[in-house]
Amino acid sequence: MADDSGELGLEYEIDDRPPLLESVLLGIQHVSVMIVPATAVAFIVAGAVGLGVADTAYVVQMVLLFSGLATVVQAYAVGPVGSRLPIVMGTSFTFVGAATTIGVDYGLSAVFGAILVTGFVVEGLIGWQFDRIKPFFPPLVTGLVVVIIGLYLVPVGMDYAAGGVGAADYGAAHNIGLAALVLGVAIALNLFTDGITRLLSTLVGIAVGYAVAVPLGVVDFSPIADAAWVAVPRPGAFGVTFEPVPIVTFAFLFLVSAMETVGDMSGITAAEGRNPTDEEFRGGLFTDGLMSSVASVFGAFPVTSFSQNVGIVNFTGVMSRYVVGVAGVVLAVLGLSPKVGAAVATIPSAVFGGAVLLMAGMVAASGLRLVFLHTNLDRRNMVVVAASLGLGLGVATRPDALSGLPQAAATFFGQPVIVTALTALVLNTLAPGDQSPLFDAADGSVAADAADGADDRASTDD
Repeated sequence: MADDSGELGLEYEIDDRPPLLESVLLGIQHVSVMIVPATAVAFIVAGAVGLGVADTAYVVQMVLLFSGLATVVQAYAVGPVGSRLPIVMGTSFTFVGAATTIGVDYGLSAVFGAILVTGFVVEGLIGWQFDRIKPFFPPLVTGLVVVIIGLYLVPVGMDYAAGGVGAADYGAAHNIGLAALVLGVAIALNLFTDGITRLLSTLVGIAVGYAVAVPLGVVDFSPIADAAWVAVPRPGAFGVTFEPVPIVTFAFLFLVSAMETVGDMSGITAAEGRNPTDEEFRGGLFTDGLMSSVASVFGAFPVTSFSQNVGIVNFTGVMSRYVVGVAGVVLAVLGLSPKVGAAVATIPSAVFGGAVLLMAGMVAASGLRLVFLHTNLDRRNMVVVAASLGLGLGVATRPDALSGLPQAAATFFGQPVIVTALTALVLNTLAPGDQSPLFDAADGSVAADAADGADDRASTDD
């Protein structure tokens, strides 16, 4: 239950350390929710640019390895890098379209060169100056970003529940049934049980779905036998070149990534009924940018905060960064051992779909909590919400509506997170209100001047 401050009834708070076995299981639950969408980016891009089986497996391995390393850094921090929040990192679908197009037109070396430059520069600059731009991201803006992230993930979850985009059995009854089974088990255990069963409700749902999928014949075990036990990272595996168009494109995408990370961090701390601190924001953005740049040298795509896992935190009430640190170690081990990663990847898309649908809904719900707890929904703020979500969902559901724009503009404004965030940012800034950094600051200055004048009058009277 939530207390009067808006904080959820957390089973484990941010610095709590659950027992080791419980922590491992909770960490595996985090991994199980994000591993397919995180590695799907690598599979999609590798297929589009024509990589062979070995090179594709290597890219997947690097995505897992650096997702794990970035997760540990995010949870525990190295100097100013890291938010010290329970944030799981992975490769976002935000980068799929650009990585595919640029990979085909310029080669993967241009993709990794653009990531190397823009990751650290764009997100590093935003993190460095975040104390100056923070007033422009009040709970109304960050909450709406969290909401659109969750809503944007719903179609992704439905695609997985149906068997995965392009699958021959997309929409088949057995896929929908598996997804519904996972969803039902997770919800039932979370609402009607207590203790470890409730905390591991999502993992148990996935396990039940997997157990049912095996006799249905939809689990392919052959990738396990084909995978090597250990593979070592190779710096410069695909080369690094620098091209202006890819660099500009990825600069915009890292702006989107920064907005998503701000939203995800806000979604995490919403479980405590608060917004992240300046230090948490700065450290989280530094992790996104720096770890993405380092990962690109080894052939991995950008790593950023994973919204599904924000849903896990809010769904289970387990906010322990120790648990997320364990998840990071598990991911790193999977990245060093392709055979173990191949075993995890045998879980059918439909099984993950049931979990992703639930987590997407929880992400959106956590964003709504952030808005409701810290925002007075008067006429002004309702207009900001309506315009931001209307435009964001509009480009998400009807992307062809922008087909008449120049390609660069269509790519940029075709991102629901960008459209929602920019709309909320502009309207909240320019419309008079207590969450506007311009008018709130002006009101504060007027108040301060009035107070000074009162003091002067009092001293004159004396």
